[in-house]
This record gives sequence, structure tokens and C-alpha cells, in this order.
Amino acid sequence: MIEFGHLTHPGLRRQLNEDTYYGDTRLGLWLVADGMGGQACGEVASALAREAIVRHVRNGNDLVTAINQAGGQIITQTRQRNDRLPMGTTVVCARVNGDSFELAWVGDSRAYLWQDGQLTQLSRDHSYVHQLIAKGALTAEQARLHPHRNVVTQALGVTAPEHLNVATLSGPWRPGMQLLLCSDGLTEEVPEQTIAAILADNECSAQECVDILVATALDAGGSDNITAVLVRGL
Repeated sequence: MIEFGHLTHPGLRRQLNEDTYYGDTRLGLWLVADGMGGQACGEVASALAREAIVRHVRNGNDLVTAINQAGGQIITQTRQRNDRLPMGTTVVCARVNGDSFELAWVGDSRAYLWQDGQLTQLSRDHSYVHQLIAKGALTAEQARLHPHRNVVTQALGVTAPEHLNVATLSGPWRPGMQLLLCSDGLTEEVPEQTIAAILADNECSAQECVDILVATALDAGGSDNITAVLVRGL
């Protein structure tokens, strides 16, 4: 048994919401995509990614294949539109199948696992600041304030297909676990300690937890689009 909560909000400083998401317990698929490109192109890119990934998973493809196909379709659409600049999107996907789960992602939209009272970031950002962290040139706290913290090194529709690095991770799934998928509009505003405290509240449904997470990000400034999907094993 699985319950999930979901919410997206444009934030307090953006008129357009370029984020999108998807959730389907029957398909066992959830995703968050954060579009980029301006002039509504980001919104188009994230929607294209969502529809393509869902379609390819329904047709029996794995997450890596589905994401790669989505990236190619965004590039094709950009060419057909004759856009001066490419449109792109990050994406993070989760599938739950019986007693296991798998993740796949491109960019800096994130996946967290909450279990046994602890919150762990499972995904690793494809970003400039994460490269600096990996080299020991920057701490995680410094990265939160870095002026280039939003610069991604991989994105669907922007990274050439031959250089696209779809990262993956899998693990066991059992009752009580929670997977949080979110755009950086949430993690930019809400510290991980606060996220963990919200997910630890056993009195809240998955939807109530998501509502609180987004409200907390808005209270902290809401400087970007905010999207969160929470998948909970029952």
C-alpha cells in the first residue's frame, strides 16, 4: 500500500510556474521536473519531459531509457520551434515495484529518503556547486549561499544526448519509508532539518506533509517555483 501527496506553487517572485510533476500508484511512477528557458519555454520543456517519460514507462521502458527519450524529444521540439536558445528541464523520477524502489535523475531536482527517523539525500545534484563540494572546495552550507548554486551541469534538452548522464539508484522498499521528490525551490528555502521534522510527524498524512513543506518554503521567501511529491509506504 502506498499513499502520496503532491503540490506545486509558482512561489512569490515568479508569475509563471515552470515546474511540473506526476504521480500514479497503479503505474508505480512519480516524478518532478523543473523547467528552464524563459518565455514559457521552461514550462513547455518540463511538460514534454513528463509526458514522454510517462508514455515510455507505460510502454515498458525503464527509467533511463524513458528519460533519454524525453531529452531527445525536447531537443527536437526546440529545433521545430526555431528557438534562439534551447529549452530544458531537470527531472527526478521514482518507481516503486513491490519491495524495491529505483530512482533516476538529471539536474538538481532531488530525491530524499526518510526512514527510521532519519532523512537522507539520495540523489546527487548535477550542478556546479556540487562539483566544488566533491572536490572539497566548498562545504554544503557554503553551497546554499553560493552565487552560482543554481547552475546545473546536466539538463534534458540542453545537454547533448551523447553526453547526458542519467544517474540511478535503487534500494529496498518497506512500510514506513518515505520518498520525497522536489524541485530546488523547496530545498533553497527549507533546511533539511526542517524537512526531516515535518516528515517525522506521524499525525500528518502525506498530503498534509507536502502542504506544510510548500507553506514553509513560501514563508521563507518563496523565491522560485516550489514542487514536492511525497511517496509513503503503508
